[in-house]
Parts: sequence; C-alpha cells; structure tokens
Amino acid sequence: MFDARPPDTADTFAGSGRAALLPAGFLALGTFAIGTEGFMIAPLLPRMAADLGMPVPEVATLVVVFTLALALSSPVTTVLTGRMSRRRVLLLAMGLFTLGNFLAAWSPGFAVLMAARVLMAVAAGLYTPAANALAGAVVAPGLRGRALAIVSGGMTIAIALGLPLGALVGHAFGWRATFLAVALMGLVALAGILGGIAREAGSGQAVAGLRARISVIGQRRVRRLLAVTLFWSVGAYAAYPYIAEYLSAVLGFGAGGIGAAVSMWGVFAALGVVAGGMLNDRFGSLRVVRGSLVLLGLSFWALAAATGLGAQAALLPVLGAIAAWGFSVWSFFPAQMARLIAAGPGEQAGVALALNTSTMYLGFSLGSAAGAGILGSGALWGIGVLAGCSELVSLLLDRRAEAA
Repeated sequence: MFDARPPDTADTFAGSGRAALLPAGFLALGTFAIGTEGFMIAPLLPRMAADLGMPVPEVATLVVVFTLALALSSPVTTVLTGRMSRRRVLLLAMGLFTLGNFLAAWSPGFAVLMAARVLMAVAAGLYTPAANALAGAVVAPGLRGRALAIVSGGMTIAIALGLPLGALVGHAFGWRATFLAVALMGLVALAGILGGIAREAGSGQAVAGLRARISVIGQRRVRRLLAVTLFWSVGAYAAYPYIAEYLSAVLGFGAGGIGAAVSMWGVFAALGVVAGGMLNDRFGSLRVVRGSLVLLGLSFWALAAATGLGAQAALLPVLGAIAAWGFSVWSFFPAQMARLIAAGPGEQAGVALALNTSTMYLGFSLGSAAGAGILGSGALWGIGVLAGCSELVSLLLDRRAEAA
C-alpha cells in the first residue's frame, strides 16, 4: 500500500465538495466488481460441482487458491509496480481482473477455471491497495476519510447487493453467467478509470518497500493484532464458502431459499460494516472487536448445534445465527483497522493496513481449506465448531495483545 505523497498532490487535484470525491467514486466501481466476484462463488459451489462432475470440497479449492494467491501476491505486486503511474497500475489491475472473468466464463474445464481465478486474485491484490492509496492522495486532507469510505463502500455494496445478485444470476442462468456479469462490471470500471482519473493523479507517491514492511511486522503489538485478524478470518471462511451446502443439508433449501438466505447475510454484513465504524467512534475499538468476536463465535456454534435438529425446528435458529454471523463478522473489521492505524507511527499506518489485508486473505485460505476437509469427511457440524473455536482463539489473542 502507498504510504506517502508529496504535499502538493492533494492541492493539485482536490476541489471541494462532491466534485472532489468523484475520482473515489470511479475507483469504487473496481472494488465493487472485485467484491462481487470474491463473494458470489460460495452459494454457487454445489451448482459448479454438479456441472464439472466434481465433489464440492474439490471445487472449493477455487476459493482456497484465490484467497492464498491474493494474500501472497498483493505485497509483492504492489512493490514491483511502485515506479509505474498509479493510473496505469489501476488500468493494468482491472484489465487483468476483467480478462480473468471472461476466461472463467468460457473456461473449458476446471484447470482453466483455476488459472482464471489465480489471475483475478493477483489483479485484485494489486488493485485494492492502489485504489485506496490514490483515493486518499487526490483529495484535500479534510476529504480523505470520505474518499476512503467511498472506495471501501464499493466492497460493502458488493457484500449487500453484488453477492445475492450473483447468486440469483447464477441459479437462473448458470454459474458462468456470473463471471460474465462481473467481467462487464470490470469493463465499466475500466471506463471509469479512463474517464474519471487524471493521467497525473497520484504522481510522486512513494511505495513502501520490503524493508519498510518488515520493520512494521517487527513491532510486537502489530504482530499480535495481525494474529487476531488471522484467526478471525480463519473462522469466517471455514464456514462461508459452504453456506449453500449447509442450508441444503440442514434446512432442505433449494436455489430460491439459498439465494434468500445469502441475501439476508449480505444485508446484515453491510449493516455490520456501517455499525462497526459508528460503534467504534462511540464505544472504542476494544469493545467493538471483542463484542463482535463473542457474537460471531456464538453464531457459529449455534449453526453447529442446529445440525442436530429437524428442518422445521432449525429454521429460526439458523436464520437468526446467519443474521448475527453476517453482522458481527464485518462489524469487527473497521474497529480492527482503527487499532492497527493507532498501533504505530502515522506514516506506518498504510503498511499495517496492507499487512492486515494480506493476513485476512491468508486466513480466508486456511479457513476454507479446513472447512473443505471437514465437509469432505461428512461432519457438517464440525465446520461450525471449528469456526467458533477460531473466534475464541482470536478473542484470547486479543486479550494478550491489549495486555502487551
């Protein structure tokens, strides 16, 4: 992530009011497309597995590899493209992301589909930190928070709208149509960058090198906070990719019911992002983080317990747990980012947040791999148990981090 900028950059490109925030809006088109693609695949895994003639746990490696590739590639590609203009980096990243979706839509088999997902992951890992950094650089300091919120809002809207939309499109027209729809979103984002971002935008921004990143990791408090993020994300993605399988097995839901439940999860997730930021400002990061982890862990254990009930008896507990899960898993995130920003000197905040993103996706990869293994064993209840225990570990690590 970019961590510094010349003092005159904002003055050159910043206006005031809504017009000054338009570039952030164009950048948010890209985060919306990336968020939609990243989240839409979970409810479609059973359909994809049936079409490809493979078990769901094997098809779920599309999630495992995507998240791992994003986690590992993002800091590397960010450094390697440090000398390029920010506009070119964004165009390159979104172009590769769009190409990957077209490739996935017309993939002849699983191997090509996997290659397309890796390409998308590398592109997403390059685009997101670059977009956040540029959004903060092309506006005046007083508008920086709002600009960053707009870019992040693209991801939030994707959780609330893009995810259920992808599920509906996939169930109605086939899973390939969802990749085609995201590719079209990518083309819109490319047009937005070309037309809405000045060629010289962000010129002169410095990119943190590997030495700067390693120095941030060397801080004990940052490492411990990243450990909290890791186990939070392991729990989150041990369960999320398999929500369709769970709803089908426990509640007997078909495509319509799964789409409705995923939509509900998305709405509560979006509410959680917004509420997490507001609650953080009012009650402090520590209370929001711990409250979110407790509620999240309990919701996962409730889902595990519900597997022993009949479909009718489990309906309300499962839907309530899914709503609590969606809300708490994302209410955690803004409060955790606020703590990382405050963990060290201000000039290191960007690096800390970039490391947090990589840690999050590493946890997503580990969690989805563990969930696939449990699903393959037939112990569906074990996914909720593992996810809840991961949140408990995260909570215990958080107490240690605060005590340090």
